[in-house]
Amino acid sequence: MNMKLSHDPAPIGVFDSGFGGLSVLREIRKTLPQYDYLFIGDNARAPYGVRSFQLVYDFTRQCVDYLFQQGCNLVILACNTASAKALRSIQQHDLPLIDPTRRVLGVIRPTVEKIGEITKTGNIGIFGTPGTIQSKSYDIEIAKMYPHFHVYGHPCPMWVPLVENRESEGPGADYFVKKDIDALLAQCSDIDTVILGCTHYPLLMNKIRQYMPQGINIIAQGEIVAESLEDYLRRHPEMEKKCSKGGSCTYCTTEEAEKFNTLASIFVNEKVEATHVTL
Repeated sequence: MNMKLSHDPAPIGVFDSGFGGLSVLREIRKTLPQYDYLFIGDNARAPYGVRSFQLVYDFTRQCVDYLFQQGCNLVILACNTASAKALRSIQQHDLPLIDPTRRVLGVIRPTVEKIGEITKTGNIGIFGTPGTIQSKSYDIEIAKMYPHFHVYGHPCPMWVPLVENRESEGPGADYFVKKDIDALLAQCSDIDTVILGCTHYPLLMNKIRQYMPQGINIIAQGEIVAESLEDYLRRHPEMEKKCSKGGSCTYCTTEEAEKFNTLASIFVNEKVEATHVTL
């Protein structure tokens, strides 16, 4: 592997299995517009949500390696499934061997940290892909930080296809969003905070708000991850110096670029011109 090890200032790498992480990237760029960003979407192998732990780890590791090869010193896994199934192994086992000065961060921990400020009842609902819910990663992180909280997870396998097929405002979205909200709340009538544990789900926010009872807090991850990254860079000036500042954003995809560009523009609200890459 041709890994750049110069540690010259380089873009912040952002990875997602598909498109959803672009909603996180959009919020990060709003909060921290001065930095350069390099996004890679592994769209050719998406969705990750139904893949085994081993495959998700293998695919995520390949994408992280790619970003490291481009010189990135800091990589954000803007994907709940990858954060759930691959982050810990990469942080604990791979980084010490690759380069202990580089960092890979996920989206689950910052989200969990935030809920302590929000919930009154300590009953937390999680919407996620089947893979994220099955991994119980949110349950584990919440139990570590808030052992007295109760977590209720519900998988939403149809939500990502609704978004990616541009049906997020259509009647099909009404049916599935209402059905899944009802199923989650049937587990506990005292849930007061619901985490959207997939970065696609904010694009369904209009429907979610329509069917979610008033008084329940809905947590989308983009702003939380952006605030957490800002805080991280403030606390780690040695890493902040390794992040280049040109205000640019470059997009790469393992899928055909033209196909990626059309849908990606919906997530970032601007024209996208991606480059196809082979891992």
